[in-house]
Amino acid sequence: MTAQEIRKSPFAEAFDFEDIRPYYDSEAHDVLQRMSKDPSFEKLVHHLWPEMSMAEAQAKANRVNSVMDFQMEFMHSAIQTLLERSSSGLTGSGFENLDKNKTYLFVANHRDILLDSAILEVMLVENGFPTSEITIGDNLMEPGFITDFGRMNRMFTVQREGTNRELYDRSRKFSAYIRHTLVDKQVSVWIAQRNGRTKDGLDQTQTGLLKMLNLSGNGNFLESFSQLNIVPVTISYEYEPCDALKTQELYLSSLHSIYKKAPGEDLNSILTGIMGNKGRIHIQAGKPFCSELEDANKYPNENEKIRQLCLMIDSRIRSNYKLWPLNYIAADLLEEGKRFSSQYTTDEKKAFVNYAKAKIHDLKGDPETLMQGFLKMYAGPCLTADKKS
Repeated sequence: MTAQEIRKSPFAEAFDFEDIRPYYDSEAHDVLQRMSKDPSFEKLVHHLWPEMSMAEAQAKANRVNSVMDFQMEFMHSAIQTLLERSSSGLTGSGFENLDKNKTYLFVANHRDILLDSAILEVMLVENGFPTSEITIGDNLMEPGFITDFGRMNRMFTVQREGTNRELYDRSRKFSAYIRHTLVDKQVSVWIAQRNGRTKDGLDQTQTGLLKMLNLSGNGNFLESFSQLNIVPVTISYEYEPCDALKTQELYLSSLHSIYKKAPGEDLNSILTGIMGNKGRIHIQAGKPFCSELEDANKYPNENEKIRQLCLMIDSRIRSNYKLWPLNYIAADLLEEGKRFSSQYTTDEKKAFVNYAKAKIHDLKGDPETLMQGFLKMYAGPCLTADKKS
């Protein structure tokens, strides 16, 4: 698809998306040729496609004439290889409820910086859907090879720095781009339900997200959100690969009003998320929202409608969470009880206790407080599901 082939709806005509959009199909071949000459490309090939020689990689690159070509020739197998190395298997459900002729806004819980969306892309392809575009923070899009790689994977940029006025203008533009992608380009979009990954186990949709999405609407709540075709998505990792890093960050955040990340911290989280043990993984696509929007629309004002819609998304995401034995174990350890003891064995509990102790052993801070934070991360999905039922 080229820029000329994409019509623009009225809500998109006022904006220039050049600085945030992914690459067009017409740009893909030349971009990949440029990427293949970068030293980082050879390192990537050796790591993600170890069975592929550089000559084979270059031959593949020569065949790429669209973004989807790149994803199918390179990325689909790469993500599968990463999961084979670092997980005990991936399962998915709910995709049979989606229409291959429609586009969706996938609103997902957020546990890992890159893998959450990458796993959705794998499941979309495996179920006969095209891949979606993906939101990513501008802090992760370094100029050069990294930006090329992201934009070739249909990533578009969330710009997070600026004055209040600049952030508002960028939110309007970002909202318009999402609606433009869904309606004009006819491409689905993945977006996290909140800024930043969930670290306390409590998946919660930020009202600011829905307010941002509504900025490009026509002023009619029901029509604006119906056009987006929201599908809640839940990803459930048996083991959170960044659990120790998240526990440390939560602990330090509790000591300081503002937590400032150290240089390279995001990159460390990305690498840990990719390489770290994840155990079993399940991803579930919920049914597209329809009656939920009508229920939310019954409330008297826009803020309350959005708040109710957030609660509905949260409810669906949490009810679709795949609970593993260690979620129940963590809940019982946190409560110092045996409420969920039928969901796990004594050996499983012993193994998780040893795992938790090993994970927090080298962290900085009070061991008891760190352990409480670690357990809350794993217990959260179980306890919120229990409260809901």
